[in-house]
Amino acid sequence: MGILETIRSPQDLSKLSQAQLDQLAAEVREFLIGNVSQTGGHLGPNLGVVELTIAVHRIFDSPRDSIVFDTGHQSYVHKLLTGRQDFSTLRQQGGLSGYPDRAESEHDIVESSHASSSLSWADGISRARQLTGDGDRYVIAVVGDGALTGGMAWEAINNIAADKKRRVVIVVNDNGRSYAPTVGGVADYLASLRPTIDSLRAAPAYEGALDWWKKRLQSGGPAGQFTYKSLHAMKKGIKDWWAPQGMFEDLGMKYIGPVDGHNLQAMENALSTAKNYAGPVIVHAMTEKGHGYAPARAHEADQFHAVGIIDPETGEPTEAGGAKSWTSVFADEIADIADERKDIVGITGAMLIPVGLHKFAARHPERVFDVGIAEQHALTSAAGMAFGGLHPVVAVYATFLNRAFDQLLMDVALHKAGVTVVLDRAGVTGPDGASHHGMWDMAMVQIVPGLHLAAPRDASRLREELREAVAVEDAPTVIRYSKGTVGAEVEALERLSDGVDVLGRRPAGSSDNDVLIVSVGAMSELALDVSNRLGAQGISSTVVDPRWVLPVPQSVIALASHHRLVICIEDGVRAGGVGSRIRQEMRAAGVDTALNEVGLPVEFLDHGSRSQVLERVGLTAQQITHDVVAQVLGTKVPFARPLPGQAHPSTGSLPIL
Repeated sequence: MGILETIRSPQDLSKLSQAQLDQLAAEVREFLIGNVSQTGGHLGPNLGVVELTIAVHRIFDSPRDSIVFDTGHQSYVHKLLTGRQDFSTLRQQGGLSGYPDRAESEHDIVESSHASSSLSWADGISRARQLTGDGDRYVIAVVGDGALTGGMAWEAINNIAADKKRRVVIVVNDNGRSYAPTVGGVADYLASLRPTIDSLRAAPAYEGALDWWKKRLQSGGPAGQFTYKSLHAMKKGIKDWWAPQGMFEDLGMKYIGPVDGHNLQAMENALSTAKNYAGPVIVHAMTEKGHGYAPARAHEADQFHAVGIIDPETGEPTEAGGAKSWTSVFADEIADIADERKDIVGITGAMLIPVGLHKFAARHPERVFDVGIAEQHALTSAAGMAFGGLHPVVAVYATFLNRAFDQLLMDVALHKAGVTVVLDRAGVTGPDGASHHGMWDMAMVQIVPGLHLAAPRDASRLREELREAVAVEDAPTVIRYSKGTVGAEVEALERLSDGVDVLGRRPAGSSDNDVLIVSVGAMSELALDVSNRLGAQGISSTVVDPRWVLPVPQSVIALASHHRLVICIEDGVRAGGVGSRIRQEMRAAGVDTALNEVGLPVEFLDHGSRSQVLERVGLTAQQITHDVVAQVLGTKVPFARPLPGQAHPSTGSLPIL
């Protein structure tokens, strides 16, 4: 029986010797490699925080002390130490979440996987602790160096630093870069002194003495003030040579580090020092993503930040490859467009490869900008670039557009800026769960004046619509597509004058059918399946893909007037979605055909595969067909328009067909 199997709560860690702790760290890494390789997940980040997480749980008392993980994808070790050691269904429906989850454990607090927010949580929790008489409880925020590129993190630090009595410990997990090592006997000696020096600097008596001397010197006339300024400058210069702490201490935060994040004893010493200070402290831990796993360390792109199913020995994928992803289609096309147009620039927020701008960057490095986790800045900067004569293409995950809505509305759209926003992972994304589904984008952008929204159904349409988008210079354009593999090409029967594609008619050649099916983006195969099923029930239908769902094409409104019922199938939220907008445009045009919005409910959807989540919410051909048949028969609202000579059905009645 290994040591890991004996850990049921963080309190069990206090019983372990140093040798046992080292063995535990090795067992945790072995567990992560063996299990995550079978399910997929965030492997590299968790291998990098093994000792750091053990140390946090050794020094602090969770759940009495609150531990908040920024983004949360590096919380696997935390799960193991808090009694969750069944990873067999990690990120699968009904299984363990890939992020903190309050339903799983009292030790989990923040479920959102959006970065840079943990410090604001820490600020709020610590304020609440003070006001409720629990000011002796600590709040520990584990935040990556990447998350510190987000402005929200610095807003929070500014507020935390203003109160010297709040017990907030910010652990910066710095795995993005390493310091150039200083070698030699003097460097070794200074390194050995660091724990002692940090303990001295974090002692209340040290702070009191500094304040006393500061007041005495500043009140001592010109000579005293000169002496104070000279000593302060010398102190600051020495500290900045010792470690890049100036920015933190200028904000009023006590700084401890840098600490070797893979040295458990060093981490415990630093955290103990921070705890004893009993005020806001930053502990700067240097770590390696993928630490202890050679295939991850050798992976240049991202040290196995996230993996699918892999061979644990080699790190090579075991799943069959070859199928083209939506992201790779975009990556190829935007790079080709950039070759043709020098005004095209790319912008992303710390996701150059995941969103597919890496090929563009390889060909034209001077025209691609990674702004860090700063989506708000990305959109406003893009507006500025458009004003300067460029056409920016901002590529982000759909869920992260939520963070930059105000900038899209007020900086881009209000100024009629020619900016193209590309939304990857739109709709239901699956294993990453509630905060990663890109399901709010289409409803959100409906209210942006002048915005053009495209939803390609296949690879050819993505390439086509991307080129159409970057040709628009007086308004924002948005293109959204799904996660994963692009489906088969869905060719149109015809393209109408305003660009709408007719994908199917049953029976063939008919224009006055029972049901108009409006298919949005990747829902085209589902829409055609529904059409075929309706045909088997004797119900005729027309399937169209608007391609550009905003503004609503007039041909869709005209077609609606020639059908008894309209259904709009989309993988965004129904409330305020594309179907809702089409219904409003129909009413404005005097078209009274009933419309049913078929989409996602306004709920936070748990993790599972895309197909499982869609089935859970009723977005299946069988369920949609069942509902449409009932609507045509008049047994379910909205009722289809009656046939000539028929009375309009009322709820519960059956028309005579």
